[in-house]
Amino acid sequence: MDIQILEQKLRDNIGLVIKGKDDVIRKIVICLICSGHILLEDVPGTGKTTLAKALARSLDCDFKRVQFTPDLLPSDLTGVNFYNQKLGEFQFKKGALFTNILLGDEINRATPRTQSSLLECMEERQVSVDGQTYPLKQPFLVIATQNPIEIQGTFPLPEAQLDRFFMRLSMGYPDLISEIAMLQRGEEQLLTPVASAQDIAEAQRIVSDIKVSGPVKEYLVNLVNATRSHEKIRLGVSPRGSLALMKAAQALAAIEGRDYVIPDDIQQIALDVLPHRIICKGHNIMQQGDLAKEYLRQIITQTPVPIERR
Repeated sequence: MDIQILEQKLRDNIGLVIKGKDDVIRKIVICLICSGHILLEDVPGTGKTTLAKALARSLDCDFKRVQFTPDLLPSDLTGVNFYNQKLGEFQFKKGALFTNILLGDEINRATPRTQSSLLECMEERQVSVDGQTYPLKQPFLVIATQNPIEIQGTFPLPEAQLDRFFMRLSMGYPDLISEIAMLQRGEEQLLTPVASAQDIAEAQRIVSDIKVSGPVKEYLVNLVNATRSHEKIRLGVSPRGSLALMKAAQALAAIEGRDYVIPDDIQQIALDVLPHRIICKGHNIMQQGDLAKEYLRQIITQTPVPIERR
């Protein structure tokens, strides 16, 4: 299994539909091979749902899409036990979570009760219903979208759930050339799978074996600790965030063709893995993301980088 080839195939295939967003697509692939969930946050019409569908169609895996609304029930996601009169016994009907890739569109429009039904499956890859635990398929990936501008009729995601997202990404508007190419493309192309569930599982195993030296781990922890003691940050990055940052750096190193992580890998990916895990002091929810990134840039600039000794 060559992770560079796998990443290139996925990026090229998704790029047939999503134009001019190679950097975002690469980060989506990193999340996939790290078994990490994705929060796509951007204004309407920028291609969030299209990107999620394109990823699902590029994989030979099961895919389900759920439109999150205030009347969506937890049982719609987890499943429910119902009484089968013909058999005279209760049977379990699986919900939308029993798939490989779940697209949760406008996740912040569901009630906190429904949002909480995702906590167990996102962390432990299992669902518990009426005292019975059901393992989920592997790989399992949640891609959630939300609109950060329109807040009327929405329920902000709690910190416990935000922390379970591996990355928070933004599509942004396309550049001029990409938007012209989008207009000329016409109907959406039908994508064919270029990777299987076994390919992803093998890539995840390879990434977990990428070496992270002691000094590089210490550098990573120093960055994370600096968010916890920063005078303008009320809530710093959790230990789960440290693990996510290391995994992302390992995946980036593998995509770059290395079997070891360097500090540059951590610096490149930190602004996608950490900001949504930070709460800044004295600012409203609309400003949190930009401020967290600004403070992280300061921390990265000020934290000493380990130097290789010969």
